[in-house]
Amino acid sequence: MHLKKSYTGNSSSAEIIYHVFQRSFFDSNNDKHGDLNGLKQKLGYLQDLGVTSILLTPLYRSAYYHNYFADDFESIDPAYGTAGSYFSLVREAHQRGMKIYMDMEIQYITEDHAWYKDAYENPHSPFSEYLLYKDEENKIPETIIFDISGLHGYDAVYRNITTVNLHNKEVQDYMYRLFSYWADPGNATDGVDGFRLDHMMDTLDNKKRLSNLFETFWKPLIGKLKELRPELVFIAEQTDWDSFGDDHIKESGADRVFAFPLREAMLTFNKDEIDRVAAITFNMAPDPNQNIVFIENHDTQRFATQVLGDEYKLRTGAALNLLLAGTPAVYYGQELGMTGDGGFGKYGISDGNDIPRREAFKWYKDIYRQGMALWYKDTGPWWQDSYLVRDDGISLEEQKNDRNSLWNFYKQLIALRKSNAAIAYGKYKTLQNNSANVYSFMRYNEDQVIIIAINLTGNAEALHINAGAGKISFANKRLQHLFGEAAALVKTGNIEMSVSPYAIEVWELVN
Repeated sequence: MHLKKSYTGNSSSAEIIYHVFQRSFFDSNNDKHGDLNGLKQKLGYLQDLGVTSILLTPLYRSAYYHNYFADDFESIDPAYGTAGSYFSLVREAHQRGMKIYMDMEIQYITEDHAWYKDAYENPHSPFSEYLLYKDEENKIPETIIFDISGLHGYDAVYRNITTVNLHNKEVQDYMYRLFSYWADPGNATDGVDGFRLDHMMDTLDNKKRLSNLFETFWKPLIGKLKELRPELVFIAEQTDWDSFGDDHIKESGADRVFAFPLREAMLTFNKDEIDRVAAITFNMAPDPNQNIVFIENHDTQRFATQVLGDEYKLRTGAALNLLLAGTPAVYYGQELGMTGDGGFGKYGISDGNDIPRREAFKWYKDIYRQGMALWYKDTGPWWQDSYLVRDDGISLEEQKNDRNSLWNFYKQLIALRKSNAAIAYGKYKTLQNNSANVYSFMRYNEDQVIIIAINLTGNAEALHINAGAGKISFANKRLQHLFGEAAALVKTGNIEMSVSPYAIEVWELVN
C-alpha cells in the first residue's frame, strides 16, 4: 500500500491546487448545498481547467456552515454526504491522477461535542483533561481566538466554543488515530494525500497554557503519520499572515506554508515590493515549491474586488499566481473573476460576515439554475448584498467558449506551467531591467531556462533586461516565444524588447 516516495519537492511538479469551498461549489441533489457528489461530478471540469489537486474546507460535523469548530471530528456533515460519498470522491480523483487535501482544525470544539457535554461542570469526566478550563469545577471553559467564548452562526444559532488541550497525552493519541484513519482507511485508493493544518501556532492564541506546540504536538504527530505514509503532505496555515512561515517548516515538520507576505506584495502591483518579497519567500525553504502561492482564499477579499474588476489586473494577477515559483493555488471562482468582500464585523458578531467571500460558484448566467449552491439565499444581509448578478459575464457558461475570456486565460497559463518543467518546479531569480514597472524574472533548472516579463502598469515600455544570471549566459542564445506578443532580441548577452500595457511575455532561452 505504501510504495510511493516521500515528499521531496519535485513530487509536486506541475501541481495546481484548487481551493474549493465545497458547500458553495455544486449541488447534486437540489437542496441548495454544495456536496461531495457534486464535487465528484465536476472533477472533469477541474481537469479541463488543468487542476491536479483539490484542497477542501473541513468536512466534519459542525454547527457552522464553514465547518470549523467541530461538533464531531469523526462524522461528515450530512449536507455534504456520507463517508461513502467522500471515499467515492477520493477514489474517482485518484483514478484521474488527482490529489485530495483535507482541511483540519482540531484546536477547538463546540458545546455539542461529546467531550464538552461530558466534561462541562464535571471535573471527574474522563474527558475533563481533554479541554481547558479557567476554574477547577469546569464551569468556565477557556476562550478561543480573539478571547471569545462562542459565536453566532449565520442562521442565528449560537454555540459555546472552547479550546482542546493539545498537551494532553490522550488527546494526542486520539488525534493520531483521527488523522491516520483518513490517511490510511484500509484501502490504498481511499487515503487522503495530505492535510491543511488550520490556525497552526507554536503558542496557541498566544496563551502560555498551550506553548511549544511545534515540538510537543505537531512534530510528533506529523512524524508518526509520515511513518504510516511517507508521501503525505502537510500544509501549515500560519496564523500570523505577516510571517513567511519558515519556523513552521523548520520546527513543526510541515512540508508547505502559505505565502501570505507574497500575496500582500502582489496586491500592490509594485515591482520593487514584489521583487523584494519574492526573493525572501523563495529562499526561506529548501524547495521554493514548499510555498503555496495564491492571490485569494476563503478568508480574504476576492482578488477581482480588490482590483475593482479591472480586466488587465485580473490577468496580471493570474500570471503572478501561476508563473512565479512555489505551488500555485487557485480559489474556486477566481478563474472566472468572481467578486466578494465581507470580513470580520461587517454584519455584526456572526460567521455570516465571510459569506460574500464564499458565494455559490457561478456555473450559469442564470444564478437560479439547478446545481447552483445557494444555501444562504434569503438568510440575511449577505444575501441582499450578494455579488452574484445575472448575465454579467462572470460565469462559466458565458466564458468557457469565449477564447478571450479570463477562464481561458487561466487555462492557457496553467497549460503553460504544466508543459514547462522550469516553471513547474524550477528555481527563481529576479532579472534586473531598466523599467520601474516591468517585473522580469527567470525560472530555470538544469535543462531549461524561461524568461518572464510582466508589465504591471498600463504604460508601454521599451525594456532592456540585463545579463548577469550567474552561471547562465544569454550570449549566443535566442529566445523562443511561449506566451504573449512582444518580439525580443538577445544582444551582447542582454535582452531587448517592447512590452505593451499589462503585457505578460514568456520566452524560452535556447541555443
